[in-house]
Amino acid sequence: MKIAITVWGNRISPVFDAASTLFVAHIENQMIVKKSYASFNPAMPSDLIKLLKKMQVSVLICGAISTKPADSIVESDIKLISFVTGNALKLLDNFAHKQTIEKTFMMPGCSKQYCWRDKPQKSPSDI
Repeated sequence: MKIAITVWGNRISPVFDAASTLFVAHIENQMIVKKSYASFNPAMPSDLIKLLKKMQVSVLICGAISTKPADSIVESDIKLISFVTGNALKLLDNFAHKQTIEKTFMMPGCSKQYCWRDKPQKSPSDI
């Protein structure tokens, strides 16, 4: 699995719309096997989505995010975990081992049901 985290220095960027750096990690067997950084322009969500797809990222973790880019990311089959805060390396280690985000990394008022977004599955009646 490859995940990307928007970062500001060594911390998760508090606001996606002001971030410009992705911290990308490849996780296998609950271990981080490779880490890299990539630049992006948050004003161009379509370019970010292309970059995430090219890098085969399946999960994007970020701080606060506006509805429009969040919807675009989710519609592109990338799992979005937003309203996350804290040290990016600590979060990454925790996520690699547990495959979840502990409450200590979630912004106040955020719950897993609200902050974890996947593309909704179509029911047979929608087809």
